[in-house]
Amino acid sequence: MATVNLSAYDATTIPHIEHICVGIIVSQWNTEITEGLFSGAKKTLLDLGVEENNIIRYDVPGSYELIYASSALQSAKQVDVIIALGSIIRGETPHFEYISSAVADGLANLNVRAGRKNLAPVIFGVLTDNNIDQSRQRSGGSLGNKGVECAVDAVKMTALRRKIFMNK
Repeated sequence: MATVNLSAYDATTIPHIEHICVGIIVSQWNTEITEGLFSGAKKTLLDLGVEENNIIRYDVPGSYELIYASSALQSAKQVDVIIALGSIIRGETPHFEYISSAVADGLANLNVRAGRKNLAPVIFGVLTDNNIDQSRQRSGGSLGNKGVECAVDAVKMTALRRKIFMNK
């Protein structure tokens, strides 16, 4: 289990990318958490030089719907990278396991497709925590903000995609 802020990064080690367009898909379930993730991601993208009008937000009802929205956004070819943000908190039924597994598998499959077809990669920003306190700590609390990490990863993956597919 993490005990330190995992969101610290050195901006000088992050590639500078011109004209990057980022789609951020935000689950509206557990909004206290997902809004924190979105805020961290957006602020970090702006800090890394992404223009505000090139950060496009899409809302979906829950984490399960992140799969469809990410797939549709990939197919539309409107963005360079997709960040999927959600929060799944363990409850008293097996629902947590089913949704967590489905979302992880679904988004992983989209990345396989993306790599084969030069589509936007999907950054996994879904918290799967045992309780709300853990989620708060990972969405802007003492353990950092997964949204920040996702934004950094989005820039790095866009640079990798351009290097592989466009020799840039």
